[in-house]
Amino acid sequence: MEATSRKLPFGFYVCALSFSFERLAYYAAKWGMVVFAVLKVAEGGLGLTKGEGALLQSWLVAFTYITPLIGGWIADRWISPRILVPVGELLMGAGYFVAWQANSKTSLILCIALVAIGTGFFKGVLSGVNGRQFEGEDQLLIKVFSWQYSFVNIGSFCGTTFLSLIALKYGYRSLFLACGIFMVIDTLWWIFGVRFLKNDAGKRPFKVDNRSEETNETVEKTAEPLTLREKKRVAAIVIVTVFSGIFWLIWYMVYMPVYYEFGPAGQGGRGWADWTIGNFTMPTAWFDSANGLFCIILCPIFATIWYKMSKRAKGDWSMWKKTAIGILLLGFCILFMVFAAMLAKEGKGTPVGIWIIILAALSMTVGEVVFSPLGNAFINEYAPKQLLGTLLGVWPFVIFFAGLGYGPLYNFLERFSFIKAYGVVAALILACGFVMLAFDKRFMRLVNDEDEK
Repeated sequence: MEATSRKLPFGFYVCALSFSFERLAYYAAKWGMVVFAVLKVAEGGLGLTKGEGALLQSWLVAFTYITPLIGGWIADRWISPRILVPVGELLMGAGYFVAWQANSKTSLILCIALVAIGTGFFKGVLSGVNGRQFEGEDQLLIKVFSWQYSFVNIGSFCGTTFLSLIALKYGYRSLFLACGIFMVIDTLWWIFGVRFLKNDAGKRPFKVDNRSEETNETVEKTAEPLTLREKKRVAAIVIVTVFSGIFWLIWYMVYMPVYYEFGPAGQGGRGWADWTIGNFTMPTAWFDSANGLFCIILCPIFATIWYKMSKRAKGDWSMWKKTAIGILLLGFCILFMVFAAMLAKEGKGTPVGIWIIILAALSMTVGEVVFSPLGNAFINEYAPKQLLGTLLGVWPFVIFFAGLGYGPLYNFLERFSFIKAYGVVAALILACGFVMLAFDKRFMRLVNDEDEK
């Protein structure tokens, strides 16, 4: 029986569902924070400016993507990943409880700090634990991490779809309270399920090779210097990660004009798009929900496509080419938003139908699904074992810079005509994708070259 047709063990679902609960809380809070911050105090918010709201969300994204590098370093060397995961879950829960009682910008900054530290102990570490359950089954890793990505987006979809309704009905503080409760549930789920993990995955720090008998020879092997081939593969991981950072910089920024320009006035927007269905005004969080729903549908489809392509004589596309195509699709997403702004005359004409926003969401999601779920599989396959946890942290590390950058970039672009400013952004991101395609063969040589004498 082929590896990809095998049933996944229960330990996989322990890890995947842990991601679902965590992402449910994170994405609901990510949306809630940017709206809660700018609403007037009389409307249950903090009364901050849109610029401050964009920066707060930008900091939340940034710092939750740098701390996994630190958490991966700790998981590689000192502390059992099985311990780090629940500690991270409880810290994130504490952050959401702080937001529940927030009465100032400082409170939200404290929330961000707790969530970021907790994410560092959770995100890359949990991916490493999941990957460790599939020793010697590299083809199966694409299926594993594609399905894991689906579970991530099930959480994202449920959080932004249903918890956003809690916010609209009972207030944004209730949203943060629900996020904290779900993180407590997530911790309990991990404590229950950790016994089902295969191959003692995550029982000891990653630097100790738990996938084989732990002898002195094994420990010494992990301490050996990197070979030339390993160094090239580390370089390849870093290079493709940098270009993924360009993708995420623009990908996260897309949400700001959706919330503030195209969003309804009652949720802090300018009303360039019509969000009403009858007498019901949809929350802008449903843009996030569309992304999550499309990911849930598309991830298994693309996992099947990549597996079938890998069986061809010329093999699958490279990670480099997939990243380039993802960037190109994101460029088309920006073009759709520019077209929508033209139809709405930047607020001076009739609001556009919500269909244009759905089209933008679909385009950016396909771009995401083409490459992002495969990052963990790519690293698990090519990373030197003594650097596995660290490199799993490097993959999200670049999003730290994307997170720090998209808030100020959005504030900068607001000074200009939306159509002109975002038209330039679309042109630049499309050019980046085409340049990457031109260098695909060189990237493949970097990954596959043998050691030189």
